[in-house]
Amino acid sequence: MKTNLKKFGFCMMSAAFILQATSMGASAANGNHSNSSIYEKKIVNVAHRGASGYAPEHTIPAYQMGEQMKGDYIEIDLQMTKDGRLVAMHDEKVDRTTNGTGLVKDLTLAEIKKLDAGTWFNEKYPQLAKEVYEGLKVPTLEEVFKKFGKNANYYIETKSPDVYPGMEEELLQVLEEYKMVDSKGRTKNVLIQSFSKESLMKVHDLNPKLPLVQLFSYKTQATISDEELESIKEYAVGVGPNFSKVDGQYVKMVRNHDLQFHPYTVNERADMKKALEWGATGLFTNYPDVFNEVLSEYKHKDNGNKVTK
Repeated sequence: MKTNLKKFGFCMMSAAFILQATSMGASAANGNHSNSSIYEKKIVNVAHRGASGYAPEHTIPAYQMGEQMKGDYIEIDLQMTKDGRLVAMHDEKVDRTTNGTGLVKDLTLAEIKKLDAGTWFNEKYPQLAKEVYEGLKVPTLEEVFKKFGKNANYYIETKSPDVYPGMEEELLQVLEEYKMVDSKGRTKNVLIQSFSKESLMKVHDLNPKLPLVQLFSYKTQATISDEELESIKEYAVGVGPNFSKVDGQYVKMVRNHDLQFHPYTVNERADMKKALEWGATGLFTNYPDVFNEVLSEYKHKDNGNKVTK
């Protein structure tokens, strides 16, 4: 009898070990994105185009100000020059944020570097104008990495990837060159976002361990289904819709699928509070200093219970 019990106990232990190993294997298979990144640990404050409420968007001073205001991520919108270089700019045209005209794709990097990317801000926002903004240059992705290094966190968007063949390959090459990914393709300080599912799928195919965020731009009240969220979860870690079109139910559905929720662009205190109450795990704002104040009040109010995930 004792022998049979010993055998039974051994079999149970063996089965438990096999089950645990299987479970660990499944976790590893589903955990390609999990690298203890900052977005998994706290509600993140993303400096939208840098601290663009105070300085010319997508310039080094805007990114520096975002860091000084304790933004967790530098957001970088990418466009691609005629000669295949990735530059930080929101629009496909240089017209709005420089003194030049034309499409980025039709201009070489040398031509873009001749443009003034700061004076427009002084003219549009005289109350925020600074002499140092005059003559600012459009930075390349490499220049941003050189300036802020591996200690900074980057939230990078592939803008209009259908306009720029090879954008994803170039992005991954630069990430590798500046050691933003390790030898296994993992990263602790980069998130990649896009409105283009095709672009994200391409990045995912090239490196399935990079954390991706699916952007949405809703024209009417936002809705999303369980099926859509499960599909997104196959390649991404979160979603980023325009905040003005979502509600608490939308956020609840996203979070029920264990996806991050990072809406854009949230600049009013009341909206920041609402996003937190709904369960946002981060947000994009032109005013990272203001969001930190709201976040501090929120933590104090709820004793931090709602903030950590």
